[in-house]
Amino acid sequence: MEYADLPIIDLAGAGTEEGRVALAAQARDAMRNYGFFYVINHGYKPEQTERIFDIADVPFARVSDEEKKVYEATMKKTGSYQGYKLRQYWHIDNGVRDQLEHYNINRDITKRQHPEPLRPFLPEINEFGRHNHDDVLHSILRILAIGLELPEETLVNLHNYSAVGETYVRFMKYYPRSKEDEVKSKNVWLKGHTDFGSITILYSQPVAALQILTKDGTWKWVKHIENALVINAGDALQFLTGGYYQATIHRVIQPPPDQQKYTRLGVFYFAMTDDNVTLAPLAESPVLQREGLTKPADGVIPPTMEAWRKGRTQAYGQSELKATGNGVEEEIINGVVVKHYN
Repeated sequence: MEYADLPIIDLAGAGTEEGRVALAAQARDAMRNYGFFYVINHGYKPEQTERIFDIADVPFARVSDEEKKVYEATMKKTGSYQGYKLRQYWHIDNGVRDQLEHYNINRDITKRQHPEPLRPFLPEINEFGRHNHDDVLHSILRILAIGLELPEETLVNLHNYSAVGETYVRFMKYYPRSKEDEVKSKNVWLKGHTDFGSITILYSQPVAALQILTKDGTWKWVKHIENALVINAGDALQFLTGGYYQATIHRVIQPPPDQQKYTRLGVFYFAMTDDNVTLAPLAESPVLQREGLTKPADGVIPPTMEAWRKGRTQAYGQSELKATGNGVEEEIINGVVVKHYN
């Protein structure tokens, strides 16, 4: 298999100012060249990671279909993923609908009620979310701010744990599809897309399916590294940096033959800025000033995080896409062209 040669950032060095400055150069180059990188020494031991994967399966394996419908998310109505995204909600291609479920828990676990089998585990999920926010996300944001020659807390201050927003823990499970659906969709489970938040944290998983679109225009697999995190940039970070840090195009396809009989369980932390943040370039950055990236692209009025996440959530997998050639399809959200890669 052809794997992407992604950099590895060791967060063990993030505890000192000197260490963060050194990591900032690595992270900046990783974001500029790949938009993806691995993180190791992130504060969770392998047994803690195994435990959260066990918990991640509870909303799928232990909750009945009837109870899942009670806690179904209202994406199209409210623009919120809180709750279940059930199977076959999204259209993939040629009439084929998705075969994945996910359950989304706001970082404030009290925002919504949860299925009964999951309730005993809510304290652990709460701790998991807090760890990702304070220890992982904020560490990465400090490093990326240094790379922009901004004060360390600049991006952290836009991602407050107690603020109004939709940052959430996501548990996701892909189920094998029929041969007919695989043929119709050319083995694509999720088209190439960008995430709409700022930073996505994925706990590395052994069933291969994730690919990134590299600068040479080819899709390459993301390799599993035991107890590592896979980090990528989303739209919000691209807006805030005028495109200096690009949202990364990635897709999910059918696993290789020896893994196709397995379900694929995923654990994520999707980070967004506070809802009231206007996603305009941080013009005070000397880096963005030197690069000429201090104004929004194409003269578009920058949306707030709330408007952007609602627009993307309501449209994804539901809207009609316009084909533009070379497998690229487009839609317009808040005046911004959003591309999907098939």
